[in-house]
Amino acid sequence: MGLAYNVYLNSSRIYGCKGCKTHLSNHEDIISRNFRGQHGKAFLFNTVVNIKEAEPVERNMTTGRHVVRDISCKQCKEIVGWKYDKAYEQPEKYKEGKFILEAELLVNVR
Repeated sequence: MGLAYNVYLNSSRIYGCKGCKTHLSNHEDIISRNFRGQHGKAFLFNTVVNIKEAEPVERNMTTGRHVVRDISCKQCKEIVGWKYDKAYEQPEKYKEGKFILEAELLVNVR
């Protein structure tokens, strides 16, 4: 099966998992800061690394019905947000394939 290696990001501002500081994304990959999660403020990211994706599920969210999958830190297994697989409403299609990371579950990594 082989070993699973973590990806290490190189940026002036890196967001990591609050539990274990594993790199998750760069500040430059933020698409929007205008999101809310279960723990409050959340960010929409273009790319996220070092995660495991759960099975897709349909959820009713504030912006309508979506197919999403929870994402967890590959290292410590804590859920850090979710990925949008499908948006049913046309104005929400831009979220497809993008990731939400909740601010409360993140830490700035040096």
